[in-house]
Amino acid sequence: MIGVDEAGRGPVLGPLVVAAVLVDDAETFGTLGVKDSKKLTPARRERLFQELLSCTTVAVESVEPCDIDGHRRSCSLNDIETDTFVRALSRLPYRGQEIYVDCCDTVEERFGRLISERLGGATVHSRHHADTEVPCVSAASIVAKVVRDRAIASINEQVQQRWGISAGSGYPIDATTVAFLRFVQRNEIRFPSFVRRSWATARRFNQSTLDAHDE
Repeated sequence: MIGVDEAGRGPVLGPLVVAAVLVDDAETFGTLGVKDSKKLTPARRERLFQELLSCTTVAVESVEPCDIDGHRRSCSLNDIETDTFVRALSRLPYRGQEIYVDCCDTVEERFGRLISERLGGATVHSRHHADTEVPCVSAASIVAKVVRDRAIASINEQVQQRWGISAGSGYPIDATTVAFLRFVQRNEIRFPSFVRRSWATARRFNQSTLDAHDE
């Protein structure tokens, strides 16, 4: 079976990351104690990430902010996520596998059908909250979250070296992230490449270069 999940759908900083995890024996996840990544500490996620790499087959696809901004001129965030799920699955031997995906759409069946059609009729089970209810999707959520967290850590290193401040978690509700965006807007010509310029949080600062759609 294969589980697929994403990390970083809503943040204003950093990539959208999608992970697909293939396992032959579902009991593997029970042995490891896999859970939804949001219910694990960062240290525990890192340990499980390494263990998952050793006993499963993993495919990861990332969409950088500039690509997200570009795609959103002609398609929705759901479209971007669907395409990224398909690309991750296409890197695995998915034929004949039961595929479980954490649904980003309001309609579970529609999201699953779109992915299935793109994969030539593969069996896709699309569920809301699959990351908490389906162990292989929980495993995918861990992989995606660790890869995303590492990207944010790298961004913060860049920001610290360049400006001596923090960029925070990248989420629009994070006061540190908002303060960073405000600082850059006041002191730089353009936002750095790791900022999703099409997000309402970024556009709020009224830069003339931001011409993509609102979040």
